[in-house]
Amino acid sequence: QVQLVESGGGLVQPGGSLRLSCAASRSIFSITIMGWYRQPPGEERELVASITGGGTRYYPDSMKGRFTISRDGAKNTVYLQMNSLKPENTDVYFCNARGYAYATDNYWGQGTQVTVSS
Repeated sequence: QVQLVESGGGLVQPGGSLRLSCAASRSIFSITIMGWYRQPPGEERELVASITGGGTRYYPDSMKGRFTISRDGAKNTVYLQMNSLKPENTDVYFCNARGYAYATDNYWGQGTQVTVSS
């Protein structure tokens, strides 16, 4: 099993930056893919960025440019650097881990609120 703990959310002004952290209870190199998702109220979770155990990054076209996913293997932590934030980026952001012991493994963190407002 993999526990995920997010941190780093909060209130930021438009144009500002935040870095979200996701600390995993297992080696992130043993996890097939880790990702960050956003969930607007009443909507499905949407992928923001992902990184494989081998380090390959992926960003949906709508997320390219201002968000960067990275990781620190020594800390078993995945980060999401968010720059030039806009009010429409206000959401709850969730960390996800898929494929640890089994390909069907699917774990979520508790989520962290990001609010972009002046």
